[in-house]
Order: sequence, then C-alpha cells, then structure tokens
Amino acid sequence: MIKKIVGPAAALTIICLVVTALLAGTNYITKDIVAEQAAAAAEASRRQVLPQAASFEEMEIADEGSGMYAGLDGSGEVIGYVFETSGKGYGGAVSVMTGMTKDGEITAVTLVSHNETPGLGAKAGNEEFISQYQGAAPADGFAVTKNAPAADNQVQAVTGATITSRAVTTAVNEAIALYETYGKGGGQ
Repeated sequence: MIKKIVGPAAALTIICLVVTALLAGTNYITKDIVAEQAAAAAEASRRQVLPQAASFEEMEIADEGSGMYAGLDGSGEVIGYVFETSGKGYGGAVSVMTGMTKDGEITAVTLVSHNETPGLGAKAGNEEFISQYQGAAPADGFAVTKNAPAADNQVQAVTGATITSRAVTTAVNEAIALYETYGKGGGQ
C-alpha cells in the first residue's frame, strides 16, 4: 500500500522540481530581454504622444506611481512633457501616457496597458475617444459626460464603458495636475 502512494508522489515531486527549475532558468535567461522590450515599448509610446521630441529625460516627481519626462529638441531645450499616469478602471488600473507641449496643450493620449473588457472598455483606446483630449489645455481638467460634450473640458464616454472612460480621464487629469506642478514653470 505504501509503495502505491510513495512511488507516484515521488514521481510528481521530481516532475514539479524539474518544471520549476526550467521555468526559473527561462525567467533568468529572458529577464533582460523582457526589460529591454518594455523600455523600448515605453520609449515608442513617449514618441507617439510627443513626436516632435528628439529625446526624453526622466524628471523626478514626488507623485509615486506616476512618471514624467521632459521632451527635448535636438539642442536639448524642453519642448514638452510626457506623463505616465493611471486611473482605476472596471478591470483594474488603466495606464495612460499623455503628451503635452511646453505651454500645456495636450498633443496626444495613448493607453499603455489595461485589463478592460474586450469590445467595451478596450474601446477607450480607440482614436475616436482619445482624440477628444488632443489640442485641449484645460487647467482644471476634464469631465466625462454620457451625452455630446457641452463644454471644451468635457469628453463623451465610450458607450457601455463609462468606468473605463472615467479612468482614462482621471489619468489625463492627473497628467494636467503634474504639468501644473512641475512643468508650468516648476520643471526644467
């Protein structure tokens, strides 16, 4: 009776140890490649929201969980800023990258990552929704409306994804607040 239990248990233990060792080895081998790919994706997103910048320099800010980069031209002069912020969506955090000119006008917004419902919340990444922020410079931020915007600082929510729309808007508003604190005369 003991042989019927110990034999299979030992075999399963050995299989689990081998699989764990293989996974750990794969993780060790690929961690640098994954980090490089993540850095390249972040750089591509920064270039997408502030395409006129030749390079980016990370800025130190007191807001944990957010990031700020100064967009520099070829001579090293600040021409704008890129902010990495997030808001709480239906499926968790919605990470957003917002580009702004030196004067505080939003150049572009892009969703970096989210776990929103495909076909609903994921539509917040569509050009039709995120283009509502582009070209605006509301010092007080944006508000989400389910109807057609009645004011310049309003964005129309994605139908069926109001929570996600609010999450993106919260992240953009956080970027505006960071600009007001660090970029508008307080940055470089």
